[in-house]
Amino acid sequence: MSEKQYQSFKDFYPFYLSQHANKICRLLHVIGSSIIVILIMYAIATQSLLLLFLIPFIGYGFAWVGHFVFENNIPATFTYPIYSLMGDWVMWWQVLTGKIKL
Repeated sequence: MSEKQYQSFKDFYPFYLSQHANKICRLLHVIGSSIIVILIMYAIATQSLLLLFLIPFIGYGFAWVGHFVFENNIPATFTYPIYSLMGDWVMWWQVLTGKIKL
């Protein structure tokens, strides 16, 4: 059985949200994304740009714990890396603005 190939982020995002039904998984994504934002601001403010190399470890670290431990699924980023990255930030914003509840 072949996987669905999404032609747009609009079509992909409902699938992305279905892969983040567990509240702890969503929370870990929000924590990781928030740390990334803080890290970027800190790295720029202190001109410590080498800290930016930590971004993938922080982002994927929190997200993958959420998926493998709490959601019990394979992260969509393995199949849809760009759409998944976009989904991370859209979901992060929607949680912060209250559109999505934790």
